Amino acid sequence: MSGKESELRTTGAGTGTAPRDFLFFWTAGAVDGLGTYASALFLPLILLASGSSPGTVGLVASVSLVGGLLVSPFAGVLADRGCRRTLMVRSALVAAAAMGSVFVAVAWGRVTPAHVLLAALVERVACALYAAAAQGTVRALVPPERYTTAISRLQSRDQAVQIVGPSLGGALFQLARWVPVLADALSFLCVAVLTRAIRADLTPSRPARRDRFTRELAEGLRFVRHQPFLRFVTLWTAGLNAVLGVLYFHAVLASHARGAGAAAIGLILTVSGLCGLAGALAGPWVIRRLGPVRVVVAASWLMVPAAAGLGFVTHTWAYGLLLGIVSLAAPAVGIVLHARVVLLTPDRLQGRVGTVLGTAGETVAALAPAAAGALVAWTGGRAVAFGSAGALVGLAGYCTARRGLVTGAGDPVRRPEGVVG
Repeated sequence: MSGKESELRTTGAGTGTAPRDFLFFWTAGAVDGLGTYASALFLPLILLASGSSPGTVGLVASVSLVGGLLVSPFAGVLADRGCRRTLMVRSALVAAAAMGSVFVAVAWGRVTPAHVLLAALVERVACALYAAAAQGTVRALVPPERYTTAISRLQSRDQAVQIVGPSLGGALFQLARWVPVLADALSFLCVAVLTRAIRADLTPSRPARRDRFTRELAEGLRFVRHQPFLRFVTLWTAGLNAVLGVLYFHAVLASHARGAGAAAIGLILTVSGLCGLAGALAGPWVIRRLGPVRVVVAASWLMVPAAAGLGFVTHTWAYGLLLGIVSLAAPAVGIVLHARVVLLTPDRLQGRVGTVLGTAGETVAALAPAAAGALVAWTGGRAVAFGSAGALVGLAGYCTARRGLVTGAGDPVRRPEGVVG
């Protein structure tokens, strides 16, 4: 097998096990997402009910989030060193143990902030390891011509659990405080079982040589830095995550300031989530009809007037509609870009490159709530909406100028004939 053929290898793709294995992988992510969303919103309530201060609750959330972000690049190195499936299974079991310990503490009425902090941090680190190892799964289970469809299904799954998960958590919380946490722990056990059932070999085609950890980490960073398309993806996704985060919290804060209740504000997020789900489901069809370049450029510009319109509206339904337009347009772009990232990145670097791109996007997204609150307080809601629209103009202009990268123009790695995105 030549070097080029080795890089394009898709273990299990095209065999009878591939659809079955992808179904297991898809289901594992759905179960994980439902469990996580079912418990994440109610851990703060559990801490508050045990007598913890709001500051302590915020500290627990922030430390676990930052811990996951810090460990992600290093998790990518571990994922590229050997059997990704084993790392995924063990990470899920560790997360199950961490949340299981919280379930026991809540059920026995012995909740302490230090315990919850440690368990949340362990769970976040384990999830980062799982996510890093999962980066190469699409390449291992799906042939290149199916990347677009596979990534669309994964995005649709993630959008759906974001909609269903919180409601499921609320229903479970009504039964007893410990039920959502137990559901989260059991979901990780299910993830471990489903991942273990995958038959395809998820080991990188050429595992990373056991070098110094920092050198292996630097190799992934260098690959992203030297690939024009990956630099483009890093900037576009990080910028979009920042703007979307600001817009979501701006809509929530502005609606609350106008007297909207919790149900009305929840409607904004529900409409946005449903539009995101519709965009992810329709993504492959739209890409086939318009082509990847038109999709990326058109969707980038479509988000601009929707963001600017948030500066004029005063009704909750209008906030939901405009945010829905943004959420409807974004998934198709994500599908195109993610498909090319998977194809362009060598199998042995999937974990490291994926975590580099993911960390960049998640870091700016984590800053969005604080930024939105500060901007609304200092400049007012209308200025935030217009500023976000201006940022989207910059991203759309950059995307238009660099649209050749979407087709692979100038890339050192050429895609196989007939591959879309």
